[in-house]
Amino acid sequence: MSDVLLLFGTLGWPEIIVIALIVLLLFGGKKIPELMRGIGKGIRSFKEGMNDVKEEINKPVEPTENGKQEEK
Repeated sequence: MSDVLLLFGTLGWPEIIVIALIVLLLFGGKKIPELMRGIGKGIRSFKEGMNDVKEEINKPVEPTENGKQEEK
């Protein structure tokens, strides 16, 4: 985790501008909104998946007659 913070913590405005220009040159002005929309959908899907996992982990479990545990 600290490696990621070190990587992004050292980026200044000049580096961010250079990265933005490279993205603009690679994808063009018309493709960037589509690219950002796709990234946003991916992040939203990831968050929904994480919430589903949290809900599944927090589900109460009760023992049944045969001794096995069953989801409630």
